[in-house]
Amino acid sequence: MIILGIDPGLAIMGYGIIHYEGNHFKTISYGSITTPSSMSTPMRLKKIYDELNGLIIEYNPKVMAIEELFFNTNVKTALLVGQARGVAILAAANNNKEIFEYTPLQVKQGIVGYGRADKVQVQQMVKMLLNLSEIPRPDDAADALAVAICHAHTGNFKNIFKIK
Repeated sequence: MIILGIDPGLAIMGYGIIHYEGNHFKTISYGSITTPSSMSTPMRLKKIYDELNGLIIEYNPKVMAIEELFFNTNVKTALLVGQARGVAILAAANNNKEIFEYTPLQVKQGIVGYGRADKVQVQQMVKMLLNLSEIPRPDDAADALAVAICHAHTGNFKNIFKIK
């Protein structure tokens, strides 16, 4: 099964695409979609949508796993990230992909086995589980790969949003 993991963000949206079969992982692609702050918010969201839509068309994942937002004291930032997250969900829905959501705690638990693991521990496990020579960069890409691995490890194959 091909899984597209997403670490949502407006300035940087991380993505990680893996193939998971028989308890084995293969890294297909990872990286980030970036938008400059000089662009208007609608154009930034359009760029994220267009690039993510292109990735979905190119790699044809079976599912998309996306990290949920954690509480943020900066309301404006949380709203903007929420908008970017919504655009990612829309891209998946428009391509009839199943969508699953995971909290940061669930991702850490699914990768490291400990929900309070730090970022470095998660990145090291991503590197090890995917048999990579180095930790994926940027951090957002490593986080997105972690979300995809989390989905594979959970065996959670009941989607959050029904696509018909």
